[in-house]
Amino acid sequence: MPSVRDLRDRIRSLKNTQQITKAMKQVAAAKIRRAEMAQKQARPYADTLSDMLRDLMASAGSVDHPFMKAGRAGAPSGVILMTADKGLAGAFNSNVIRAGEIYRRDHADAVFYSVGVKARNAVRRFGQGDHPAWVLNAPSKITAAREVAHRVTDDFVSGKIGDITLISSKFVSMMSQRPETRRLVPVTAADMASKPAETGAPRGAVEFAPSAEAVLSRLLPKYLEFTIFSAMLETDAAFYAAQLLAMNNATDNAGKLIDELTIQMNNARQAAITKELLEIVGGAEALSGA
Repeated sequence: MPSVRDLRDRIRSLKNTQQITKAMKQVAAAKIRRAEMAQKQARPYADTLSDMLRDLMASAGSVDHPFMKAGRAGAPSGVILMTADKGLAGAFNSNVIRAGEIYRRDHADAVFYSVGVKARNAVRRFGQGDHPAWVLNAPSKITAAREVAHRVTDDFVSGKIGDITLISSKFVSMMSQRPETRRLVPVTAADMASKPAETGAPRGAVEFAPSAEAVLSRLLPKYLEFTIFSAMLETDAAFYAAQLLAMNNATDNAGKLIDELTIQMNNARQAAITKELLEIVGGAEALSGA
């Protein structure tokens, strides 16, 4: 049985850990508000961009653009694996990495592009040590998203990869975040038609100036950039939600362990006092008998 001193040291250590988890919980709660606000502010632009692209593709018909054509035959898939930079968020990062491993089983020759330190380390474990990587918490997320989009676009157009797939976390609620795998390029009319459109007044005919190809050639790269940027904002919000839940559970578990160890320490201290009393009484009786 542990001594009173050992139990007291363990309780002190748990109290220090509980203070850390409480502080991290408060930090995550503050940061998730900013992350949710940034995500909500970006959502109207994303919805409008999707609606505009859907209308253009429905009206233009056949347009000669690399993003609207299949990639080079036999080229490996390009995968953007997106996680957080840090841990201490339960199974948040490992769930996304597991989704990447599942995709890799079906596409053994897939080429990975990692966003986030945890994703970079996971891709290195996959056997791709030298690969394009970016951090999630960059000074400017839109600049990082633009760099990622330009790199994967160059590789797709040059034929190094046959498609572009994004694996990232979807922020469902404060209690739920799940990994999502979606193909970004090539963009087809069927893919855009499957996305929900806003109901409203009938839309008029769309006229292109100078041409549909020119408009889509400018819009499609922006669509890819902002899709990656939106995924980075959503990953940020999902990470802080997962960290908030994990730190809340850690704080509660530390409190339960402190209560259990306090009871054990009191029992051990009482047992020690009882033992000393019995020794004193036994010694006194021995002396009186002598």
